[in-house]
Amino acid sequence: MLAFTIRKLIYSILIIFGVMSVIFFVMNLLPDPARMMQGQRADLSTQVAIRHELGLDLPVWERYFVFLKKTATGDLGRSFSSNRPVMESILERLPATVILTLSSMFIATILGVGIGILSAIKSYSLWDNISMIFALVGISVPSFVFGLLMIIAFGAWLQIFPISGYVIQDGSSWYQFWNYHWEYLALPMLTLALRPISIIARVTRSSMLDVLSSDYVRTAKAKGLSSTAVIFRHALRNALNPVVTTVSAWLAALLTGAFFIEYIFNWPGIGLLAFDAIPRSDFPTIQGTVFFAALIFVIVNFLVDILYAKLDPKVKLQ
Repeated sequence: MLAFTIRKLIYSILIIFGVMSVIFFVMNLLPDPARMMQGQRADLSTQVAIRHELGLDLPVWERYFVFLKKTATGDLGRSFSSNRPVMESILERLPATVILTLSSMFIATILGVGIGILSAIKSYSLWDNISMIFALVGISVPSFVFGLLMIIAFGAWLQIFPISGYVIQDGSSWYQFWNYHWEYLALPMLTLALRPISIIARVTRSSMLDVLSSDYVRTAKAKGLSSTAVIFRHALRNALNPVVTTVSAWLAALLTGAFFIEYIFNWPGIGLLAFDAIPRSDFPTIQGTVFFAALIFVIVNFLVDILYAKLDPKVKLQ
């Protein structure tokens, strides 16, 4: 297990290094930040001063190593628009993204596993066909399209839920759940949960069907165990490996993929921070949010690999 963990850790570090390199060289292809910061009334002497202040007058290779060193120590630079440290802005917005992601993943796991179990028990029935059609639609429709439909249906027409805003109001802290205005969370949470619900339901159904047809489940039924005991004590327990992997992988994907949903619903998370930085040409903020999202994705996937190896020892042997 130790060798497997070390190998995965090395792979993760190499991926993070690759992400840092790609971000740096892509950002260097963008227009000159010094000119973008000044706008239309840019003069040469001021541009030179700004470039020197930002270190843009150094050779590319030197700027690259400076970038790697600063990023490795958590220094993602300062925002062009607010002059605040980018890491400080990201950590300030992180609770909003975490609240949205975890609530979406909780709903997706409960509904996805429940739909998958019922579909496996009632395989090829009307319920199974309807739920699999729903799952197919959930996989096929982009999240931002579904979000716009939710805004039109439940925000504009029915006016059940607010279409923008944040759950924390009245100066409350992010951990004070009793002060949350949960109605603000409903639409973005359901929008973000749609696709993982569909994926988890299909994976759970497939895994349960394989387990329900196995010999030990037939033996349990022959011993006279109740259907509930067979399903939850024997079948579901052995069908959880691919489900756990899917849930964990989607947790990483939602943490880094909530950007469009945050923008659509004006949710003050990391995604909205990145989108607000684009029209301002705030390159450090864009660079920092992209790197932070990639870092979270790599870390969560590393933990998923370790968890899966614990659940299924065959993974380590492979």
